Amino acid sequence: MDADTTLLLIAALGVCAYMAWNIGANDVANAMGTSVGSRALTLKQAVVIAAVFEFAGAFFAGDAVTETVRKGILTVNFELEQTNPEKFYDLSQSLALGFVAAMMAAAVWLTVATRMGLPVSTTHSIIGGIIGVGLILEVQFGEALIDWSVVRKVVMSWVASPLIGGILAFLSFAIVRATILDAENPTERARTLAPILALPTFFVLGLALLFKALKGFFGRLETLGIITSKYDWLPVKEGGSFNPFTHYCPEGVDVVVYPECVDAVHQGAWFPINALLFALAIGIFASVILHLVLRKVDLEAETRGFKGVERIFVWLQIITAAYVAFAHGANDRSNAIGPMAAVYQVLSSETGMLAAKADIPLWLILIGSAGIAIGVVTWGWRVMETIGSKITDITPTRGFAAEFGAATTILAFSMPFLAVPVSTTHTLVGAVVGVGLAGGAKAVDFRVFGKIAASWVASLPAAAFGSVVLLVLSGGDFLTMVIWVTLAFVGVATVMWRTKDNEIHVEEALADIGGDGAAVTPLEIFREHATAVTTTVDCMLEAVDLAIEGDEKLDEAVKATSEAEHKADQLKATLREALSTPSVRLIASTEEKLHMITRQDRIADYAENVAEQLSFRPLFDDQTAKENLQEMAQAVRACVGAYEETVRALRDYGMSGETRKGANDVRELIRKVNLLEHEADLIEAKAAAHVFSEGGGDPLAAVHMYRVLQRMDDVANACEKAANAFLPLVNR
Repeated sequence: MDADTTLLLIAALGVCAYMAWNIGANDVANAMGTSVGSRALTLKQAVVIAAVFEFAGAFFAGDAVTETVRKGILTVNFELEQTNPEKFYDLSQSLALGFVAAMMAAAVWLTVATRMGLPVSTTHSIIGGIIGVGLILEVQFGEALIDWSVVRKVVMSWVASPLIGGILAFLSFAIVRATILDAENPTERARTLAPILALPTFFVLGLALLFKALKGFFGRLETLGIITSKYDWLPVKEGGSFNPFTHYCPEGVDVVVYPECVDAVHQGAWFPINALLFALAIGIFASVILHLVLRKVDLEAETRGFKGVERIFVWLQIITAAYVAFAHGANDRSNAIGPMAAVYQVLSSETGMLAAKADIPLWLILIGSAGIAIGVVTWGWRVMETIGSKITDITPTRGFAAEFGAATTILAFSMPFLAVPVSTTHTLVGAVVGVGLAGGAKAVDFRVFGKIAASWVASLPAAAFGSVVLLVLSGGDFLTMVIWVTLAFVGVATVMWRTKDNEIHVEEALADIGGDGAAVTPLEIFREHATAVTTTVDCMLEAVDLAIEGDEKLDEAVKATSEAEHKADQLKATLREALSTPSVRLIASTEEKLHMITRQDRIADYAENVAEQLSFRPLFDDQTAKENLQEMAQAVRACVGAYEETVRALRDYGMSGETRKGANDVRELIRKVNLLEHEADLIEAKAAAHVFSEGGGDPLAAVHMYRVLQRMDDVANACEKAANAFLPLVNR
């Protein structure tokens, strides 16, 4: 191996590691994005789990042998090795050079997309790079290399896979909503049905795992003699049969050893019986484990609303996420090390020629696996944020539906009669949009989705253009390619360094309003503000009790009320700013949510005004008047409590996908708030009549007591108006 070849091989290894890093950074959202968005997993938990399972899948379950020309994009005529060995040698050398250019171009594009938080397909990116190489080499060698029928399938998948994934996710969530969320006791219904839902979910995931990830694993078992044929476990795409009991019968098989292959015209089954049993076993195992776990989980405190339901579905999401991460690592590592294996084969072999298949050395597997894991740890959070929170609001039930819809779609497109190289990323994004549409079109931020779709379309031409530029600049010379690859690395590093001041750090990436990680969706944030308002009212009511008792600690309670109201105002300002940005809209439009926040904040404003009135002078010294005031305080406390309960029900209504039961619960609570406000009005009228009839001896004190009563009634009225603002949302 001469010096130039050695340098190119070293550069290619660097590019391969860089490509693997980008795969981990961009594609990790396929497994973990919805789990982070729903808060089934924290960012750190998702990164660690993804890194472990991505590495395990890539290192232990990936193919030991890979096609040198992945995805069938290039159709290399290997007969040239016999008919025109000199031309085939030159073509092989050029392909090795071209694959380095393709990997580098695809990797740079993925870096740009990941930096922008855009989930793109790593598969389609490398395909774009290879297409660019193919265009140049077709002209150079006069050979038809690009299979445009495969390219058309890839382009078709841009529309088909997100659309079908979205439809299946929408239907999956609709089933969950109809069978669980709309039940009288959704938590107990979820405890019963979640293990049942796990069975088809993991059955589909098991089949998808066999199609996409375990080919290499079963191939090694066949080589070791542990199993007779890997095709007793893996689907056969070419000439496959519907009959799951059909055996794989290659040409020239010894029919004495395999009598079932006498006069056989089949080449195995699409779903061999072992594969079906394997997937069924995974589904049953997952169902049993989930059932046993849920028996131990105490949900007694979360039987109201949908919080308990979401806790149950957290388990499904976590298991599914780890499962998908493993399958992704096993399947997609070849996007990096597949082209590298071809480069290594050409540059290190004695013939210097390409073969249809290439062995993957263990050290190359380690580079690809480690690169993916490091990419997950360092930059994986960027795309997680986009899929998990920027497209639509994700809850565990929605996340589960999205993952199931995506897995089913990928399995369908892997069927022999389609065999379309669909993108997991495209499919999952479509599925997320689908579950978002369960809450209406307003629940999806189509501006974000539009940017994502545009990046999909740009992937092929961007990577193709980059590979063409690199290959042309190299002039077919190994050393020149090394120089340009090095300059490309320097260019990327320079741009990253110069823009570091605008960088968002990991700990800030998914920061929530309030900073405690509790606020997830806009409605959850709204509920957080309602809690701050209730705290203000509680401080005010304590001040009322102290004023009635003539306690010296009244000033402290008044001060505490003002401080609580100030905190509520700060949160309101933060909320208004956040909700004024073009973000996800769940149930309500931005304008409606801002109106709701203003109404809600007035409750705290009036509560503070009550406390201020108490600080002016002592209350009217009349026992009955004080008892009436205490009764008024109890009425206000009940009204505010019912209002806060209404806000929680509204949040659950959004989480449930706007179920009929959820809407009825909100309406009933709004009615309760109105009735309690009416009772407060009656008490205020009775108390005011007594004050004016008995306050002639101290008119200033009587007027002061009346103002306190009025301001307390204002608190109850504000609760009524804030609650009634929800009616248009649940009556649509």
